Amino acid sequence: MDVRTDAGSATVARLARELPDYARQVLGALEAAGYEAWVVGGWVRDALLGRAGHDVDVTTSAPWQETARVLRAAGVEVHETGTAHGTVTAVVDGRPVETTTYRVEGAYSDLRHPDEVRFVTDVREDLARRDFTVNAMAFHPERGLLDPFGGEQDLAARVIRAVGEPDRRFGEDALRVLRAVRFACRLDARIEPATQEALRRCAGGLAAIASERIGQELDGILATGRVAWALRNEFAVMAAAVPELGPMEGFDQKSPYHAHDVLEHTARVCAAVEEFSGGAPGKTLRWAALLHDVAKPACWSEDVSGRGHFFGHPEAGARVVRAVMGRLALPGEVTRGAEALVRLHDLEVSPTRRSMRRMLAELERLAPGQARPLAFALLDLKRSDAVAKAPGCMGYAADLDRMSVALREELASGGAWRVRDLAVSGADVIRERGIEPGPGVGMVLSQLLEAVMEDELPNEREVLLAWLRW
Repeated sequence: MDVRTDAGSATVARLARELPDYARQVLGALEAAGYEAWVVGGWVRDALLGRAGHDVDVTTSAPWQETARVLRAAGVEVHETGTAHGTVTAVVDGRPVETTTYRVEGAYSDLRHPDEVRFVTDVREDLARRDFTVNAMAFHPERGLLDPFGGEQDLAARVIRAVGEPDRRFGEDALRVLRAVRFACRLDARIEPATQEALRRCAGGLAAIASERIGQELDGILATGRVAWALRNEFAVMAAAVPELGPMEGFDQKSPYHAHDVLEHTARVCAAVEEFSGGAPGKTLRWAALLHDVAKPACWSEDVSGRGHFFGHPEAGARVVRAVMGRLALPGEVTRGAEALVRLHDLEVSPTRRSMRRMLAELERLAPGQARPLAFALLDLKRSDAVAKAPGCMGYAADLDRMSVALREELASGGAWRVRDLAVSGADVIRERGIEPGPGVGMVLSQLLEAVMEDELPNEREVLLAWLRW
């Protein structure tokens, strides 16, 4: 087989050295049995970029039944994971290698699954069905890089280009419009014009895609740290994925505190949380940044002077967060954390330990067990919100530095902001007050916590016991 590639011999040699032994074993077993096999997919793309660690996938001329037989005969564990599509999973040294027969696919009536799968004998036909050129390359440690669609060149130029006709690719699986955005974000790439136009035409097809699949792709976009780029350059796709984002575009806030519409403000907040967290904000903070002002258009009002207001938008936004993230099947802990951050992103705080205790207590109430990490995330969200407003609001970001100091001091002191932080327990209340177990015990402990949080009582056991006896 002739191999079309621009990869130099040094690059091919490097990829051959980096190909894991467990993948070589799968290739070797199949080819020793007279079949052809190649490594495809993300490993090839990422290895060309010098990135390691992606799972290795193999494609082969062997029918899946033969793949399973040959690998088992070679002592490889095999799981028949997707035989309708020609896929089995080989497990070598504990590492899975998805191994799939060369195939082409028929029409996609449901915009997700092919109506039929036909197995073929030419790997080029298999590569031709793939989504983007950067994902349509095959590698073999002896035959080199097979690149019939110019994926290596596009990868070097940081271009996302559909394989063949873009509308056909997106019509086969509408989720590919989001995948295009994710790859553009992940690879710091641009989307070539014909593919870009097809993205806009086909974005509406996301309505037919299962919400959890959309959630996985969106989560991947946020994980790149470049959601601000996605909001500015691919908003039609983002709004098709999350319709609640749609009203933000062009929404004039008519406020002296805001120099941008809701969409641009949100994009700036998303970019700022990356900066303030050193490029490593948690998933919860990234989702909160994206959705923190999602309810503003619905909560807008205008006073007699023409100034806009958004009364109640944090509370309304928290409800939208719960609905959106629940629909997208995102983890419950992440959803609860993001909901808490959005609800409290306008909470008035001051650089005092008492204020930090109040903030921690509210976060604990809304997202039990997450208050400590969420407290720092909330300050980063508020700091990002401040620098994304009008220039006159940016000074508040410096005030938040002092609040971060106060938060660290409060946490280091072992201060009380949860009932369980108190130096006394429910058993102490029952004994000292002579009351029966029940809601009354919790009410007494809540009163004690309030007094400690307000610095009316120190969190010292003897002092609190004396209060109980009084």
